[in-house]
Amino acid sequence: YPRLMRLTHFGHSCLLVEVADRRILVDPGGFSAGFEDLTGLDAIIVTHQHADHLDRGRFPALVRANPQARLHADPMSAALLRADGLKVSALGQGGPDVLIGEVTVTAWGDLHAFNHQWMPTVANVGVRIAAAGEPTFFHPGDALDAEPGPIDVLAVPVNAPWCAVRDTINFVRRLAPAGIVPIHDGLLAEPGRKLYLTHIAGNGGDDLTLHDLAGQGAVTLP
Repeated sequence: YPRLMRLTHFGHSCLLVEVADRRILVDPGGFSAGFEDLTGLDAIIVTHQHADHLDRGRFPALVRANPQARLHADPMSAALLRADGLKVSALGQGGPDVLIGEVTVTAWGDLHAFNHQWMPTVANVGVRIAAAGEPTFFHPGDALDAEPGPIDVLAVPVNAPWCAVRDTINFVRRLAPAGIVPIHDGLLAEPGRKLYLTHIAGNGGDDLTLHDLAGQGAVTLP
């Protein structure tokens, strides 16, 4: 990696990304815990509206505790949060980059991965977080089809009703990051989680580093 990045995993798909002196929280959802105590955030980003990525019950208090934080979300989540009385900017692929200090946030993707014919497909926007001289990070939300370009660290959904491990492995191999961070693991018991990580890390590409952040607090990537 060019320099250092610090990540904190609050469970499932919620990550605090600290890079270039900025603190960016992604997907504070209902399967995650501890994010509600955060202060000093520069931005809060939501990839899509599902409750495991956006806890609308806890979100307003998080915003009140971080009045300086800018709010960004996929278009459908942005509309919901505006209905809750919050000021939110919509993120969309092809739209302008978001600048947070020296950090550039770029939206990639449009839709949540297909689940089944009885589940409506909602908007989903992955986010590429980059700053000069720092590792580049990508959080895909709940989709495996984005093309964010070269990245150093990839957040990888481990398990979901909408994905199979073969698709996850192909996703990692296609984007070819230096390292991966497991996310979207809230449905798994520990033995199953270890099995998934063995498959993904072992088959995701040569010289791939697994950064398992679960329960580790803030971790600085080497």
